[in-house]
Amino acid sequence: MQEQRVMILTGCASGIGKCLSESLYREGHHLTLTDVNEKALQEVSRKNQWDPKRVVLQKLDVRKSEDWKAVIQTTLSRWNRIDVLFNVAGVIQPGFIHEIDLNAIDFHIDTNLKGTIIGTKLAAEQMVRQKQGHIINIASLAGVTPVRGLNLYSASKFGVRGFTLSVAEELKEHNVTVSVVCPDAVDTPMLTLQLDYPEACLTFSGSRALAVEEVGKVILNEALKKKKLEVIYPASRGWIAKLASVRPQLAGFLMSSLIRKGLKNQQQMKERH
Repeated sequence: MQEQRVMILTGCASGIGKCLSESLYREGHHLTLTDVNEKALQEVSRKNQWDPKRVVLQKLDVRKSEDWKAVIQTTLSRWNRIDVLFNVAGVIQPGFIHEIDLNAIDFHIDTNLKGTIIGTKLAAEQMVRQKQGHIINIASLAGVTPVRGLNLYSASKFGVRGFTLSVAEELKEHNVTVSVVCPDAVDTPMLTLQLDYPEACLTFSGSRALAVEEVGKVILNEALKKKKLEVIYPASRGWIAKLASVRPQLAGFLMSSLIRKGLKNQQQMKERH
């Protein structure tokens, strides 16, 4: 029988967070599931008929340390430990830097990066005390190579990736594992949002959008079970992204063809929706 562990997840009302919540519940774990949209989170729970003995639902604005402290305390009061934290919640707002509103800067950095840092810091305090734990942060392929038209999102995800790799070295001596997962475009509401923004065409330059279920399996198999430090999926796009990051001029050379492909795929996907 698989060990039942205590896990906290963010962004559970939709997308990857919702998928992970459902998978982990089926595996029998104890879960604190959070989202800034409390109503949507409650609806997900109602549809899944989750047992309240194993699931706690709590509103969490990841930008607020007070919310994070409340989630940590709720989990400890209920189960006395935290085995795994999944930092999944994220936002995206495409736009070129000379056209975006200044508020978009805080929107990305506070949610995607600051939220991950706060959650990691508070979970790490408890995990160091209990001498074990695992923190899994969801970044993006946009955190491996810069993406035109997604400058703030890319900056925030580069930050998540860099932060994760740094604290992984700090925490391993305390028996706390830290992983970062960098998927390509995933078919979630965040992807649908980008359909109306030509600036985001590079998001659609791959051969296909990844299904949320396959990304969920990759996170659970490669990060959670195998405890890999960094998971980039799919590997083929990951190697291209890393090469482009090391040799930015290569990305510039390919940019025109990638934009054309992305615009075509973006339009086709928009028509299907």
